Amino acid sequence: MSDLASLINAVEQADSSAQLIEAVRRLAATGHAEAVPTLITVLSYNNPGAAVAAVDGLVKIGEPAVAPLLEQLDQHNYTARSWAIRALAGIGDPRGFVTLLGVATADFSLSVRRAAARGIGAMKWHWFPEHLLEIAQEEAMEALLFVAQQDEEWVVRYAAVVGLESLACDFTFSHPEWRSHIEATFAHLAIADESWAVRARVWKAQQHLQGSAAAVAACQPQANQVEDEPSPLSPHDWQDILDKLYERKRQERVTLPEGDPRRYRELVGTVTHNAGEL
Repeated sequence: MSDLASLINAVEQADSSAQLIEAVRRLAATGHAEAVPTLITVLSYNNPGAAVAAVDGLVKIGEPAVAPLLEQLDQHNYTARSWAIRALAGIGDPRGFVTLLGVATADFSLSVRRAAARGIGAMKWHWFPEHLLEIAQEEAMEALLFVAQQDEEWVVRYAAVVGLESLACDFTFSHPEWRSHIEATFAHLAIADESWAVRARVWKAQQHLQGSAAAVAACQPQANQVEDEPSPLSPHDWQDILDKLYERKRQERVTLPEGDPRRYRELVGTVTHNAGEL
């Protein structure tokens, strides 16, 4: 039996919580792609310690774990799904991007929303093709702006601020108007957010973005940094991401929030039409 097979077998044969956690940690430390199925299975166990270790291992493995994790999202086990989202957030693969957008803005678990917000901010933007990058980053900005201002939990807003700081850095050269929008939001949050921790994180972001010429140098485009690894995604993957983004935008157009004036206009039109039939 190979070393990897022995480690997998140790996970499968563990007969106590402590043994399982230790076995998963050892398997996760290998970073081997063949460990992915076993690590994903662990996500469904009622053992948070083992799940954390499995997530760490899946993040370490990276791209080979993404497709199996996305399949996990289609299952009906919410516990496993929430851990899978944490893993996708840590990996930063664009195939999980649209999922993270939806989770960050709507999931009922604050820890999952926080992980998704962090994942959006840490996305591997250097993998995106040019024709898709602008669309994706605008969606990311809008989602994180919403979370930073509307989420009820300070830890989620905090994570959104971190992501917005990273985006603002990226926008320094490509979209200065988007950066200005983020900075204006930071100016509001710095005095209006009820959490001192969020306000402090906003102040730190402001210092980074506005402090000096060194801040501009720190925001050089990612293409000039060490992130030179080519994207492993196929044209089909990118088309699928684009289709999901367009579908998200379509849903945003047809789903009007409470208080949106368009809801009132539609109501008036319906009442007027019905009155004309009386």
